Amino acid sequence: MIETLMVIAGVTGAALIGLFVLSRGLQRSSTRVYGIMTLAFIVLMIANLFTLGTVTDTSFVLDCIRVVAAMTTIVLASLYFVTQYLAIESKSRHYSSNVSSFVLVFSVVVLALHLTPFVFRDAKLGANGDIAVDVSFGIILFLVQAVGVLVLTIVHLLRGLRNGSRSQRGQNLSIFVGVLPALILAPITSFILPVVYGQVIFVSITPLYIVFFIGMLAYAMIRHGLFDIRLAVVRTATYLLSLATLASAYLAVAYLIFGQLLGQQTLTWEVLLNVALTLLLAFAFQPIKRFFDKLTNRVFYQDNYNVDDFFTELSRALTSTNDLHSLLARAGEKIAYTIKSSDASFVIYTSENRSEQIGVGRYSHISYKDAQWLDEYLGGSVTEPKVLSLLDSDDEPLRKMMVSHRIAIILPLQRQDTKMGYLFLGEHKRSHYKPRDIRVVWSLADELVIAIQNALSVEQIKELNAHLEQRVDAATKELRRSNAQLQKLDEAKDDFISMASHQLRTPLTSIKGYLSMMMEGDIGKVSAEQQKVLNEAFMSSERMVRLISDFLNVSRLQTGKFVIEKHPVDLALLVQREIESLTPNAAARGLKFEYKKPKNIPTFQLDENKIEQVVMNFTDNALYYSKDNGKITITLKKVGNFVELVVKDNGIGVPEEEQAHLFNKFFRATNARRARPDGTGVGLFLAKKVIDDHDGEIIFESKEGKGSSFGFRLPLPKK
Repeated sequence: MIETLMVIAGVTGAALIGLFVLSRGLQRSSTRVYGIMTLAFIVLMIANLFTLGTVTDTSFVLDCIRVVAAMTTIVLASLYFVTQYLAIESKSRHYSSNVSSFVLVFSVVVLALHLTPFVFRDAKLGANGDIAVDVSFGIILFLVQAVGVLVLTIVHLLRGLRNGSRSQRGQNLSIFVGVLPALILAPITSFILPVVYGQVIFVSITPLYIVFFIGMLAYAMIRHGLFDIRLAVVRTATYLLSLATLASAYLAVAYLIFGQLLGQQTLTWEVLLNVALTLLLAFAFQPIKRFFDKLTNRVFYQDNYNVDDFFTELSRALTSTNDLHSLLARAGEKIAYTIKSSDASFVIYTSENRSEQIGVGRYSHISYKDAQWLDEYLGGSVTEPKVLSLLDSDDEPLRKMMVSHRIAIILPLQRQDTKMGYLFLGEHKRSHYKPRDIRVVWSLADELVIAIQNALSVEQIKELNAHLEQRVDAATKELRRSNAQLQKLDEAKDDFISMASHQLRTPLTSIKGYLSMMMEGDIGKVSAEQQKVLNEAFMSSERMVRLISDFLNVSRLQTGKFVIEKHPVDLALLVQREIESLTPNAAARGLKFEYKKPKNIPTFQLDENKIEQVVMNFTDNALYYSKDNGKITITLKKVGNFVELVVKDNGIGVPEEEQAHLFNKFFRATNARRARPDGTGVGLFLAKKVIDDHDGEIIFESKEGKGSSFGFRLPLPKK
């Protein structure tokens, strides 16, 4: 009998708590899963009642045991998902889809096994009337699911207690307190004692910790997720106590009248019906009263308004926009409508010598001079808003000013000692302003000042941005004009270089010719000393010719006239010819060229003059930056589908940090500028351009102080 009463009480308590939670937030995933878990608990308690030894039908008891185990699987899985969903709804963590999917699938498999003999095979009636249960291999999966899901849930709760927000920590603590008794008692009373030892007497206490757990979980969800449970409990208790008090009082009065005065021994159904109708009317009285209050207020108290609602609506209007005109128009409209003012306007100081008036209704224009007069009238010692009312004003100049502009109320708007402007309210539409209206207007000052200051700051930022945009536009136009002038100057420079180079080329060619004739003895016998001087002059003129050619090519690149004109060229012969032309220069410094003309180099389609210039630049650089009495190795060979030319010296090399800029126009390494101040920095730039236009690539390696390797790689001609 006691077991049955405990189950009835447990089922009733769980059902009421579950319905209470479901009625407050069924749209939430956590609430829906909580409903499934509560239903599983109810079924578990009812099925558990028939396993207590009062039923001798072993087949029925076995089915009940299977139902209890199946509901346990559902409860544990539901508990895991409830804690997951609560964490997601509080935005404290993300959903672990892989783990949750595995928990769901594994729980469904175990649930299906409970409907078969693979978990609980049979149940037998013992000699003392106890039920002995025969288990199968599926009990292992049942235990793995129960322990695994429970461990995952507890780990999740402990993680929330350690890392969660304040609300989540309180939520997880409530759930953990509810789980703890069930965690300790459930394995003992519902599994170990009845299954292992055949003792089912303690199974009857299961509803106690089940209802406690459901209640703590409901508290966690409601207190920290849906609404304030204290408010709900207080309101529910108030209504129940009111109902009980009215019913008791009415029954007591009815008993005295009908039983004692009229001699009626029992209360008839009419009396009970009267009690019900009376209670119904009592509870209906308040809504009916509120309806007629609103109706009479509209007719007889049109000037009445709810201050809290007014403040809420005004705050919403002040925070709805940052535009000063829109903000003041909305605020003026709301204030005028609420306190029944004929008009409302704001005069705001927007700059040092300017004010702006914004409002609603047929308000009178207030000039900057009038606002300044008010400032002087109020003085600089006012530290808090002071409402100026026409009815309370005894000062003749102020009264005259307010009457002339049809102003009934003035509210200064200031922050500390800085005056921002004024709020002007016109005459009352129906009668006159009451002290309550004055207090309401006075209480608006701080909120209006903050909103206006924010709007003015936004306006200043917009003006600053506009000013900056204008300055940026002006600077951009100026830069465009300067750039156009620079482009014209650059074009003029290119034209000058091109013209000067062409003009210098003719006399230099003539000088080279005469020097060559003198060196060969065509004009007369030349001594050894004269031969040396003529040789130096010839090399200088040769360098000048190459320099002029480099400048001409740079000019052509700038103007888009740099053209590659290809025709068949014997590259090996071209290299040999350039080396022979520089051999005298090398001999003068004690340097020696090492070059062996290869025989397997095919004929290329090349721009002969420009390739000659590239080879000359590489060889000339090696000559000038090498150490005296050294050697310069030049190799030309086929490598795969390419032919490679490499000029290697043992000179000054290129610093590692400057190598990336070496082929830029006009760039020269630091040590190269010291060794040869007269260089231009265009030779390597042009060499790379020429090789790129021949679909080749530059070869370069260098180490400072140990020499450099310059060259190029060209693809072999297709057969």
